[in-house]
Amino acid sequence: MRVSALFRYPVKSMQGERLESAVVGTHGIVGDRQWGLLDLDTGLMLTARREPALLMASARLVDPPDVHDVELEPEVVITLPDGTVANDDATLSAWLGRRVELRRADPATDATYEIALGIEDEDVAPWVQWTGPRGSFHDSTKAQVSLVTDGSMRSWEWRRFRANVVVSGPDGAEDGFVGQHLHIGSAGFDVRKQIDRCVMTTRAQPANDQGKAIERDLSVLKTINAERATFLAIGMMVDRSGTITVGDDVLVEPAASAPGIATE
Repeated sequence: MRVSALFRYPVKSMQGERLESAVVGTHGIVGDRQWGLLDLDTGLMLTARREPALLMASARLVDPPDVHDVELEPEVVITLPDGTVANDDATLSAWLGRRVELRRADPATDATYEIALGIEDEDVAPWVQWTGPRGSFHDSTKAQVSLVTDGSMRSWEWRRFRANVVVSGPDGAEDGFVGQHLHIGSAGFDVRKQIDRCVMTTRAQPANDQGKAIERDLSVLKTINAERATFLAIGMMVDRSGTITVGDDVLVEPAASAPGIATE
């Protein structure tokens, strides 16, 4: 298997960037899910599960770090659907119609998220909350980097799944990596879990330089639930920092034999 595509999403639930090469640091791809919008009235980190409009905005890094300086502090630029560059909380709050604050992830602070237990009518479905990891705004403490095969995405638009690493391979091949160790480029990963999917995969998204507009489609999640038991893609924890480049081979060895595996 080889890396087909790489993606970074600087602000949680917003459009991100397609990369030719990605620096992997302690908390995942450097700059990925490093910012999020805190709902000041609920205290929850806002996602497109609750606020689908987030997917209509885009975020990119200015002066992103390279492999020689992974600790460089990049800046994020947010562009709203009308082309406005949102550089303050007031502009973001006015756009969403709710009080929000742009937060940078902190190694000493975690965030709380929510999800609706149902996709047909989210207004009446019960919502549950959980606490995510520190150091980034990823959903899971077992998934700093996500990986999926191009076969698993079938004919669906890749952006629906917001994976970091897309590799060549047949449908479901990545599931066999769980419990193993992957070498990709100069980085190493401990594969912890299959990723269960939610209503995010059904959301509409705008056309951009990565693809055409995506329509809302509930059948995506229904198909994943019925045919893949809710799972699509795998979650990995960083074992060794380094760089991944499109075209790199994916090398596999049992996790038990790999040095320095991160533990929970």
